[in-house]
Amino acid sequence: MTAANDTPRPDIFDRRLRARQRDRMVPRFADHDFLYRMMLDELIDRLGDVQRDLPEALVIGCPDGSARTSLRAMGKRVACIDPGFLTAKGAGGVQADEDALPFADNSFDLILACGTLDSVNDLPGALILMRRILRPDGLMLAAFSGAGSLPRLKSALLGAEGDRPGQHVHPQIDVRAAGDLLSRTGFAMPVADGETLSIRYGDIARLMHDLRFMGAGNALANRPPPLTRAVLADAAEHFAKAADPDGRTAEQMAIVYLSGWKPDPSQTAPARRGSATVSLAEALKGKDQAGQ
Repeated sequence: MTAANDTPRPDIFDRRLRARQRDRMVPRFADHDFLYRMMLDELIDRLGDVQRDLPEALVIGCPDGSARTSLRAMGKRVACIDPGFLTAKGAGGVQADEDALPFADNSFDLILACGTLDSVNDLPGALILMRRILRPDGLMLAAFSGAGSLPRLKSALLGAEGDRPGQHVHPQIDVRAAGDLLSRTGFAMPVADGETLSIRYGDIARLMHDLRFMGAGNALANRPPPLTRAVLADAAEHFAKAADPDGRTAEQMAIVYLSGWKPDPSQTAPARRGSATVSLAEALKGKDQAGQ
């Protein structure tokens, strides 16, 4: 008999649906890639502050080949994984979930995870695996949408559905919790920070269209039934009421950025927990100086 505490926890996200959503976005992703592009550009900029080779890299989340191209331009050898089969294939990678990475320990010097960690079933497990497959003194950089995203959409749907709203947007993690997870999963010199992107929409349909073709639809295992036309129409009215005088409604996406190193004896001892007072750029710069 299996003990109660050994029973596998049910998935929060439907893995097959998540993969299908990733694949469905492929033909039209280039027209809806602004959020991914912003996150990737920021990660590449931050990596540029690290004056070390980190030659073997893994990209997690590859809706196109841009991350691989950017890293190869920096002289790195790059492998790619994605939860979707077609997305992975298109980038010359393999299909895999972040909490079931198919790589041996100590395989990579760098992991760059862009745009998928907000919908992984076991985020602590995924971070532990990422740390394990890094070589000692290897770097993990990640970006994903976090808590505080899509407030206008959530408010419009809540107003349209009344007393029995469904969960149409999955739970999201905030910066503080994400930083705590980095520490708990064994990363050295963990840093978490964030920024908020404002996008202005003429109507709710365009927003939902963007979410669909950037692979950000609802993939919850226990998701509610599809929205009826009446609810969608009511939600559109609520969304329009929040518009600025020019008729466009400002929606927000809160982006979480993470950075952590696999522990190595050469690293500077960490400060006591909760005492961080430096920016990510300063932390990376300090890491470079310590490694010289």
